[in-house]
Amino acid sequence: MTLQVAAIAMVGAGLWIGVFGTRLARVVDRLADRTGIGEALAGALLMGGATSLAGLVVSVVAALDGNASLAVSNSVGGIAAQTAFIVVADLFYRRGNLEHAAASLGNIFNSLVLLILLAIVVIGASVPGATLFAVSPVTPVLVFGYVYGMVLARRVEDEPMWKPRMTSETRTDEPDPDAEQEGLTRLWTEFALLAVAVVVAGFVVARAGLSIVASTGVSGTLVGAFATSIMTSLPELVTTVAAVRTGALTLAVGGIVGGNAFDLLFIAASDVAYRDGSVYAALTQTDVFTLGWAMLMVGILATGLVRRQEKGIGFEGVGVLAVYFAGLAVVTQLPG
Repeated sequence: MTLQVAAIAMVGAGLWIGVFGTRLARVVDRLADRTGIGEALAGALLMGGATSLAGLVVSVVAALDGNASLAVSNSVGGIAAQTAFIVVADLFYRRGNLEHAAASLGNIFNSLVLLILLAIVVIGASVPGATLFAVSPVTPVLVFGYVYGMVLARRVEDEPMWKPRMTSETRTDEPDPDAEQEGLTRLWTEFALLAVAVVVAGFVVARAGLSIVASTGVSGTLVGAFATSIMTSLPELVTTVAAVRTGALTLAVGGIVGGNAFDLLFIAASDVAYRDGSVYAALTQTDVFTLGWAMLMVGILATGLVRRQEKGIGFEGVGVLAVYFAGLAVVTQLPG
């Protein structure tokens, strides 16, 4: 497709993702109450996974096309953008600091899991090593780390060894008393249909992104960090703001943090789809920079979740936004 058609298709698909992403937040919130798994875990697994499906499609399609940088930067750029979205959502929460009000051991734990997973990818990029059937041994470690991390997150939620201090600004995860009246089958069916709609839009964004790379000669890293990652991350922005406005604060933060951990599985899937060897070995200096960039943003967010300032967006909000925009500026100056 031409550059103009690709741009129109990407924007249109991004809006499509945003519309269905709004509905996803409401469905996941009700599923969290109906199933009893809690907002933090529902945000990490259900909302985080479902709203990330579009990005997964983009990375896999890019890897199949042989564009390793676009596949990986789409994943990491999405993590950076979505972390910044928490600050945007914080601006909509006028009662105080979002990280303070959404105090949750699960969200803190998932942030640490995300940092570990990012470190695994950095190691894979630094020491590509051997492959088996063109798949790096780092990939199964990455998948195992995610799955085991989610298992531990559930244990942390069920049997916490410590809890955040309750203040007048803390908003706990209280199930909706009307949730028992909703049918699980209908909720799961609606969830599945919305997820499929997001996947279809993600495929459109992927093809449009590859067309932009081919038409302009711009690096896949730049397109991934600036364009496809932001478009496919629109559900996270919409669902996070929607969750904050409806009072589901733990779900809002959990959806971002958990979704970011799921986003790193894009790299594992991309390694399997990339047929020219290990996708880690194909990463550029700029790709490695984006990994460190995302780690820095997640680390700042994690400190904010522990520090829990009471008013405004806090030091972590200012820090996350500053690092995000500074990182984008640096990416434009680095070689592809």
